[in-house]
Amino acid sequence: MLTVLVDYDSGNLHSAEKAFARMAQEVGGGEILISSRPEDVARADRIVLPGDGAFPACRRALGEYGGLFEAIAEAVRMKGRPFMGICVGMQMMATWGREYQDTPGFDWIGGEVTRITPTDPHLKVPHMGWNDLVIDNAHPVLEGISTGDHAYFVHSYAFRVDKPSERLAHVDYGGDVTAIIGAGNMVGTQFHPEKSQATGLRIIGNFLRWTP
Repeated sequence: MLTVLVDYDSGNLHSAEKAFARMAQEVGGGEILISSRPEDVARADRIVLPGDGAFPACRRALGEYGGLFEAIAEAVRMKGRPFMGICVGMQMMATWGREYQDTPGFDWIGGEVTRITPTDPHLKVPHMGWNDLVIDNAHPVLEGISTGDHAYFVHSYAFRVDKPSERLAHVDYGGDVTAIIGAGNMVGTQFHPEKSQATGLRIIGNFLRWTP
């Protein structure tokens, strides 16, 4: 069993690798590999796409690795391999990103990524720090996760899903902010599970055991 964390210079993957390796050992999840090689993605049993920074820059950077996005798309969309997007990696699953400029996403889960606009003017953007999850729809990756569990966020833009059934959880930050999405063999977390202590580790472990 091989899980590939896709490296396309979108941020430091050390903490993510450490968290996934820890949970893989606990749940029998196999090998964890950081790679930017399309051939590694092609042989992976599970794929994790992280992302830090602006949507257009991350989308462009991913496309600059020859054949990498195509390998991800084939594995996820054609072969049905379990996929997890993290932070901007989750946002890129949208139809459109509206950060700085309109940028096409993967269009794997319908919706758009727009700037957070809290109704409370005292709430600052970016949304940074711990917040309580509100579970909207049950999912195997959320086994053992309950409303009120904490996760760690750092972001200014959020995913507005077209279908409510594909929003698995949200948080309140002067209005609903999507926290977790899912459809078919794909899930995504706006927060960083590798930085979210027990909640994040539980979600990682569930993902490594998940058979869609």
